Amino acid sequence: MSILSALRRLLGRAAAPPSRRLVRWLFLRGLGGVYLVAFSSLGAQVLGLYGSRGIQPIHRRLARLRARLGRDAYRLAPSLLWLGSRDRDLVRLCRAGQVCSGALMLGLAPRLMTPAVWALYLSFVSVGGDFLSFQWDALLLETGLSASLLGARAPSGEPRRSGVALLRWLLFRLHFQSGLVKLQSRDPRWRRCTACVYHYETQPLPTRLGWYAFHLPRPVQVASTAAALGIELGAPFLTLGPRRARRVGFAAMAGLQALIAATGNYAFFNLLTTLLSVWALDDDSLRWLGGAARPRRVRRAPRWLDRLAGGVEGALAAALGLASALAAFGRGRGVGRPAVAAARLERAVAPLRSSNAYGLFAVMTTSRPEIAIEGSDDGHTWREYRFRYKPSRPEDPPRWVAPHQPRLDWQLWFAALGAPPGWFGALLRRLLEGSPEVLRLFGENPFPDRPPRYVRALHYRYRMTDLGTRRRTGAWWRRELVGPYFPICTLADARG
Repeated sequence: MSILSALRRLLGRAAAPPSRRLVRWLFLRGLGGVYLVAFSSLGAQVLGLYGSRGIQPIHRRLARLRARLGRDAYRLAPSLLWLGSRDRDLVRLCRAGQVCSGALMLGLAPRLMTPAVWALYLSFVSVGGDFLSFQWDALLLETGLSASLLGARAPSGEPRRSGVALLRWLLFRLHFQSGLVKLQSRDPRWRRCTACVYHYETQPLPTRLGWYAFHLPRPVQVASTAAALGIELGAPFLTLGPRRARRVGFAAMAGLQALIAATGNYAFFNLLTTLLSVWALDDDSLRWLGGAARPRRVRRAPRWLDRLAGGVEGALAAALGLASALAAFGRGRGVGRPAVAAARLERAVAPLRSSNAYGLFAVMTTSRPEIAIEGSDDGHTWREYRFRYKPSRPEDPPRWVAPHQPRLDWQLWFAALGAPPGWFGALLRRLLEGSPEVLRLFGENPFPDRPPRYVRALHYRYRMTDLGTRRRTGAWWRRELVGPYFPICTLADARG
């Protein structure tokens, strides 16, 4: 009897399957909030990125896809923008996403709104190229498609097990693979637990707290790196255990995301990851919601119809789960008929962008190259375009911008790590043309009256100042000129 009592205590008094009606209630409303943030953030910059006077006009991207893929373009790049890609269509699609996201957030027609917001966001990501290629874009799509299976409920009012299992599998895979890729990369910074020595300084958009975190003693940096790896590799297994273990796993994962969000700007990634983590819990952990959520028993459908719906949803969940496992761990492996079937499944699911591999910062950058863009009227006196969020002038403090994502600022961080990407010349051309939509992506336009005759880009190396220099001079950064990044060009050069 004592053994049975101990077992019940270990399992958190849960011999029966735990209820997750409140978890579903909280998750779907939170997911609506994340989608609302994503569409609002994109809407604020969509014309500068994809409008007719933007960096990568979407109608040209669609035309190139049609020319290269023919009729397969509609299948391989599913998007409502095929129906219309003018500036007003881009704005309307963002507004439709905001409306549907708000409805989901309010709990209105979740069975309809969940796939609707997923389809609307897929419409941008599938044709958006570099500016919509971030891991949180992929994570939002995979989460959204998996959550679509939560729209229907079992007769008891519980979310169907297939949808719950798919989201818990995503939660496990997201964290575990994020830690695994760091070890598989064989980067000595991760293996020696010194990654945080560099991370706060070299991450794309640090916050002020990130600046101060960079100056913590080295033993603290080593310990925090080891803790991050331990949470990513260990906490997912806690979510498979009894209730108390799952609560510990949730606290560890949510705490890690809170620290990441405090020291760096990662759009809606931390919010979405924490929201996913609630699937480690059950309704017993959400009693604090009180009367806010009153899950009702759904109207009982005929047994045959309920079984049919459960079977279809189970099959879809199994297909998505297998496709995601192949994307994360098994791509390109195996021989014979199973491998052929797996490859076909991957090809069939790939256009949905909802079965992905994850793992940020598998290799830690140890220096911070930055790009400065300058314009001139005479070719001798140069004035610098100030970025809205990324470092420009040494006295510019790190800013807190998440959950909004300034996509140009982010892509400029990646661009500085290598040769100029294809879109960089188009960006300079828009500056020479004085495109108001593109100029709104910058923090300061040094040529308010008319665009410059010449533009160029320089390569700098940035370092965070020490505490003494910061107090004495007010500078958050110091920078050293490395050399030219993009040669001087005129509008005729850019068009040529």
